[in-house]
Amino acid sequence: MGEKEKLILIGNGMAGVRTIEHLLKLAPDKYEITIIGEEPHPNYNRIMLSSVLAGGANMQDIIVNDWDWYKDNGIQLVTGQKVTKLDTKLCTVTTHTGAQYQYDRVILATGSNPFMLPIPGADKEGVIAFRDIRDCETMMETSKTYKKAAVIGGGLLGLEAARGLLHLGMEATVIHINDYLMERQLDEPAARMLQRELESQGMKFLLNKQSASITGRGRVKALQFADGSELKTDLIVMAVGIRPNTELAKSSGIEVNRGVVVNDYMETSVANVYAVGECAEHRGIAYGLVAPLYEQGAVLAKRLAGVETAGYAGSVTSTKLKVSGVDVFSAGNFTETASTKALRIQDDLGGTYKKIVIENGKLVGAVLFGDTTDGTELFSLIKKGENVEGREKELLLGISLDQLGGGNPLAKYEAMPDDEIVCGCNGVSKATIVEAIQTKDCNSVASIKACTKASGSCGGCKPIVEGLLKVYAGDAAAEPVKEGICGCTTLTRDEIVAEIQRMRLLTVKEVMNVLGWNEPEGCSKCRPSLNYYIGMLFPEEYVDEKESRITNERFHANIQKDGTFSVVPRVYGGVTTPSDLKKIAEVAEKFEVPMVKFTGGQRLDLLGVKKEDLPKIWEELDMPSGHAYGKTLRTVKTCVGSTFCRFGTQDSISMGIRMEKAFERLNTPAKVKLAVSGCPRNCAEATIKDLGVVAIDGGWEIHIAGNGGVKVRATDLLCVVKTEDEVMEWSSAFLQLYREHAVWNERTSQWIERVGLDFIKKALENKEDRLALKQRIEKTLSLTNDPWKEIIENKELRKNFEQLTGLEPATK
Repeated sequence: MGEKEKLILIGNGMAGVRTIEHLLKLAPDKYEITIIGEEPHPNYNRIMLSSVLAGGANMQDIIVNDWDWYKDNGIQLVTGQKVTKLDTKLCTVTTHTGAQYQYDRVILATGSNPFMLPIPGADKEGVIAFRDIRDCETMMETSKTYKKAAVIGGGLLGLEAARGLLHLGMEATVIHINDYLMERQLDEPAARMLQRELESQGMKFLLNKQSASITGRGRVKALQFADGSELKTDLIVMAVGIRPNTELAKSSGIEVNRGVVVNDYMETSVANVYAVGECAEHRGIAYGLVAPLYEQGAVLAKRLAGVETAGYAGSVTSTKLKVSGVDVFSAGNFTETASTKALRIQDDLGGTYKKIVIENGKLVGAVLFGDTTDGTELFSLIKKGENVEGREKELLLGISLDQLGGGNPLAKYEAMPDDEIVCGCNGVSKATIVEAIQTKDCNSVASIKACTKASGSCGGCKPIVEGLLKVYAGDAAAEPVKEGICGCTTLTRDEIVAEIQRMRLLTVKEVMNVLGWNEPEGCSKCRPSLNYYIGMLFPEEYVDEKESRITNERFHANIQKDGTFSVVPRVYGGVTTPSDLKKIAEVAEKFEVPMVKFTGGQRLDLLGVKKEDLPKIWEELDMPSGHAYGKTLRTVKTCVGSTFCRFGTQDSISMGIRMEKAFERLNTPAKVKLAVSGCPRNCAEATIKDLGVVAIDGGWEIHIAGNGGVKVRATDLLCVVKTEDEVMEWSSAFLQLYREHAVWNERTSQWIERVGLDFIKKALENKEDRLALKQRIEKTLSLTNDPWKEIIENKELRKNFEQLTGLEPATK
């Protein structure tokens, strides 16, 4: 085989990476592939950002292709780098750092930029877009200090942003220039119904308002409108649209109109340069929905692979989505004109609305609100362009089974065209799902999700996937296989733990082999969980598999958005000494740490540490790790208590330090935060922690399962005890119970909602049971050591660390 061609993808987003996925299936050995992305993350599902903001998902949940996927497919991934120059004559790509890459073919997948209103004050602090993970992080951080938010734009993106801000505890007001919401996806009656529903959820609206300027000295204080009125606000999110990112193409001499101009094969005006996704303009249209972008990617992949293809002819689009828990659907041209006839049915009591638009005997548009069951079938009829005269009322009242297949409830799934997009979030067609069922033995929703990603995001397409299973899997799908902890297995957490314990399985690989994993190497969801479960069950025998841990835990530091790391030494109970402060300051100066910040957990955070400096910094600090990166005990926050405070009833400082020294390095299913308050005034915020202790006259209250994060949850009172020893007994028992029964990555606040407070109280009410749990947690803790001390002092661990990270720790 000859030398591989060099293919560079500029942009690590959904459309570009989907193109590469197709290409790898068609011609896995044809190209040496390099992907360059501006963000410091692997490819993630931008559609799911609203779920991250609303607390329904975290960054790990929305990653489409994790770091291992690039490595496994031989792809060089360059993150945190912006391509600033594309030389189409020398065939080189240059990033903002000066790094240069040679190509034979290059794909522009630069996406789009959020449109920011060019009004006075738009550059102030607190004015952002809603486009990427960084915007989500800004909103989350802002919500901790400020309470009033304004979202400019009443389209889908704006409403999702507003819903997320409500979840963060902020007041959210949506400003829209039109007189009703989502005018591109809904007609006025449906939009009014949506507005009423969102208002009942706490959202506020200012319609027919034109934003004129933003006031405030450094930070935004108010949004002023053209009519002279204003809205006081602490945060402004602009969600008024997107524009194709054509900057690089334009500077490279490539033809640009609204987007990068491409032909039916996604070829630009320059040879060997292609464009795909939101940055591309095809036949005068730049698409913003994911399904057309995936269709473009499929065509481009075939072109690059040398496979014959008909070319991309454009897309008829539909929108099926969930806005703050409400299902909406629209397709085609639903605006009424002189040449169209509209039929509608509206149920204000049931909260449903349906409208279809007919032109020249054909269905040309539809809007559904509340019940979107018929959306797929209506969209299919719109795309087919078939005559529906005489059947209009049937379409309005519900898709006729006779029309779709003679009374067979599954006939509508057979009637779907092969190219019908079933999963809009991931661009998965009916043909792809049917192929998975027929050729890859996928006989459950879970296995189809693992194989094709269909139903893997919002889940709205799950009923259709189930219908296709019944049609094309036949008897094999009569009893659907239950979903497991991930797509690699059908086993649940409890089944896996029981089998590990029964057969004494002591390695991740052994568990996967013995329990029949579908993927022999597992995935980023199951590997860390198995690693935890084995260590929890057999702490004395198990050797921790660092390669099965998440990235932060492998580096023993928090990776930041620019690729640097955050180092947090342990400060017990928030109490330090002048010598330790001096040591931290000297290390920060020596290694030119950009920022030293006090954390919310009463510690010092060294931010911006270079990866190669991590071992040397920890060696010179010579302090225990604060484990700010792991699924373990993070902090024990304390107030000064009776030591200094005139209101203090107990010594909260010594109690907090005792707890932190007892539980440091404890591996847990998810991160755990503790706090000890010296009186019911609760200055340490113990009632929003995983475990909180509040001093009262003559004793202590023990509170459990709180959360001060995105989804705030106040603690439940577990018990009241008299002595510090009893605090340790109940705390140890509670934490071990959580360790033994929670699902991997399940916070205590989620765990208690699943198992109930009564389960926890009953499990801990007997002293013998509490002491048994306490004994098990103490055994586990006796076997743990500070990770950096081990790495620095142990040759074998140094070697393992070097293999995992590409670094060699400093040695004394």
